[in-house]
Amino acid sequence: MKNQKLLKQLDLTHEQTSPLFRVMFTQNSHEPNRRHFENNICAFHIGNGYILSVAHNLKTEAKIFKSIDETIFTNDILPNLNEAQKQLFLNCFLLDQTVQKRYWNSSNPSDYQFAIEALKQINFDTRWVTFLQKKICRAHLIVQFKDRHFYNKPELSAHFSSADYFAEPAINRHTYLVEVELIEAFYSDDIALYRMVNTPSEVIDAMPSIAIDYTVLSDEQAQYYCLQSSPTSEVGKLLNKAQIEGFTEHFAIFPERVGGNYILEGLRYLIKGYFRFGSSGAPYLVYDELQNEFKVNAIQSEACPIQLSIDHKRDGNFQYVNALATPLHNIKERLEFYLNQ
Repeated sequence: MKNQKLLKQLDLTHEQTSPLFRVMFTQNSHEPNRRHFENNICAFHIGNGYILSVAHNLKTEAKIFKSIDETIFTNDILPNLNEAQKQLFLNCFLLDQTVQKRYWNSSNPSDYQFAIEALKQINFDTRWVTFLQKKICRAHLIVQFKDRHFYNKPELSAHFSSADYFAEPAINRHTYLVEVELIEAFYSDDIALYRMVNTPSEVIDAMPSIAIDYTVLSDEQAQYYCLQSSPTSEVGKLLNKAQIEGFTEHFAIFPERVGGNYILEGLRYLIKGYFRFGSSGAPYLVYDELQNEFKVNAIQSEACPIQLSIDHKRDGNFQYVNALATPLHNIKERLEFYLNQ
């Protein structure tokens, strides 16, 4: 039984069998020479093409765009700029007549900063969730392999083109992009549900997934683990033991300049165990001994610091040894609604 469990553990970190991925927001995703990746976040596949991650990164601001449709540029931006700002934007965002989009075309750092300040001044909404809605960017799963083919199957690789596949010799990886759309954001629970789109069913079926255990577990749970990116890179994967140390009826205010602050609240686990900064969205797994299967039970939401006093000063002296995780029980009804469609 121990050997069986060990094999399952190793499967969770292997590129061919792990349900852990990353979601990144891509601008100019179908133009390889102009493509730009930002807003990296952990995510995992729960089956049928559905992906879970956190929601708080959706409300963060990109601050600026790399390209924008001419209609948005003309109607929503230019009329709100003063003459100096307008001239800057016309000089820096050049129109491509063939696609009716404007692309950033300045290498001057001061131009870039002035453009950011101008967009902030006119309250142009650069939150990532708004960029998705306006199709200024798209969200993609980043799926990477050491070998050339998608899950070692040439017939699956044939579904990808230069728009959604590229080799990265510097990191010894082949990278595939699988587009996802935001289905629902549960902001108070800090969970976001995505679904793979514009992707053949055989590609989706080939991607490993993990079943859900909606149980609210006790702090005596001994078979609890976190699956996250490796300690020094998002490319690798790490499975480590975690421990539920307590429970909190959470309340926190997430600062949000554009739409107004919102509240994070509801049941959370207080978790002790290694986690890396940037692990938001990582799944917490429980091992079912009877079925010899790992199931996802909660999702990493935020770091939870303890405060230290150094030289009799406390301000800013934090040590992060705990984390807060949202049990998937919190959104059970909504998840079952989507998964059973």
